[in-house]
Amino acid sequence: MNDGKPTRQDWLVLLFMIILVPLAGEPKMHPFSGDFANFRVSFGSPVFLLFLIWLSTFPRLFTGAVAGAAVMLFRTGLDVFYGDDILLAFIEHIPNFFYYFVYALFFALPQLSRKSIYEQALGIAFWAIIAEVFASVGELAAMNAIAYQQSETFTIGMLVRLILIAILRCFFILSFFFLFQLYNTEMRLTRKTKEKDRLTMLIAGLYEEVFELKCSLQSGEAVTHDCYNVYVQLKDSAQTPEDEALANEVLRIAGQCHDIKKNQQRIYAGLQELTQNRRVDDYMSPDKIARLMIHTQKKYARSLGKEIHFSSHVPAGLPPLHAFMLLSILNNLVANAVEAIPCRGTITLTIVGGTGDGRLKITLKNTGSFISPRRLEQVFTPGYTTKFDSTGKASSGVGLTYVKHQTETLGGTIELTSDGKDKVICHLDLPCQKLHKPAAPAPTETPPNTINKGEPL
Repeated sequence: MNDGKPTRQDWLVLLFMIILVPLAGEPKMHPFSGDFANFRVSFGSPVFLLFLIWLSTFPRLFTGAVAGAAVMLFRTGLDVFYGDDILLAFIEHIPNFFYYFVYALFFALPQLSRKSIYEQALGIAFWAIIAEVFASVGELAAMNAIAYQQSETFTIGMLVRLILIAILRCFFILSFFFLFQLYNTEMRLTRKTKEKDRLTMLIAGLYEEVFELKCSLQSGEAVTHDCYNVYVQLKDSAQTPEDEALANEVLRIAGQCHDIKKNQQRIYAGLQELTQNRRVDDYMSPDKIARLMIHTQKKYARSLGKEIHFSSHVPAGLPPLHAFMLLSILNNLVANAVEAIPCRGTITLTIVGGTGDGRLKITLKNTGSFISPRRLEQVFTPGYTTKFDSTGKASSGVGLTYVKHQTETLGGTIELTSDGKDKVICHLDLPCQKLHKPAAPAPTETPPNTINKGEPL
């Protein structure tokens, strides 16, 4: 099968074949005696079959001729190294060339070249067995022609032995080849799954960024308005050139605030469009959402040097939910729990409902930290935080504010409780209407009387 022009990598693989096939042919056995005693069974042909399938960009007859010439010259060189005459050694190993050439000839047939090697495993196995048998017969015929005489004839028993050897060697190398392809496929799927999970977490984080940007836009609008009011007051009360200059400076600042707000509006519009999509890929089963969230938070806990045990209780069979929206809420809550636990603790996520009453009830419980009763009502206040970084700088305090905002936007409720000693429990009650995958619109039929006369049917 010629799929296109060979690349540099294809030529390197061909060179690797020229080296490996002759070497693989040295561990050998001789199944026949007499005039056919030089006929060998080795790993050369299974390895050659692997390269023959792999090197689809080269014509198969070319690949067979190259492999046959490489084996013939290699074995001739070995015999000369051990003291044999170069001409006799070369003539003795000419049949090796015919073996690989005839083998490749069968894979160059049009019936096989039009088929995909990955979808025609049984067909390839059949052709490989036939090629192995006829290549062996061709090698024996060449050996007989070179010897000019034979005291033993080719028998049915020898043919049966060749067929059995061909079957064993063919399925050995094909099994290895397709297992290798299966391994590669699984590795690609694993990489794609990891990349998809990474993008899912990234987009889930954008939900919080959109909320913070919206708050910033509101602040920017207020600052612009306040600056303009100050400008008007200064302008009306200005009595000296210095007062006029001060008023104009305040107006300039108001203009800069307005420009910053416009830039933020463009960014906000782009992010909002991204987070408000409703594609099918955006929806995942709750148990998968829980596994993805726990996998991410485990790495976060390890990066902080904390020993936290995560567990989840999510019934199987729950309908898919909007992954990004739910992950953005859960990640904030769990990340806060991870940061609040000093050294070690447990975090348990439980999800129930989502079917009958149309409500989704989520319980997030952690041990190893607590919230005093007087602070339970303050944790959702914008800017409130008890967390500081290594430099003493306070956190933004917007995480739980965002969670409360998103929960109420969805029409749900959130409640925090704590025993004041070693336990914090968060209860979320969400309606499923905005989290479930929307039903596909039913196809509409065009009434017969609405078809134009000139419109083709």
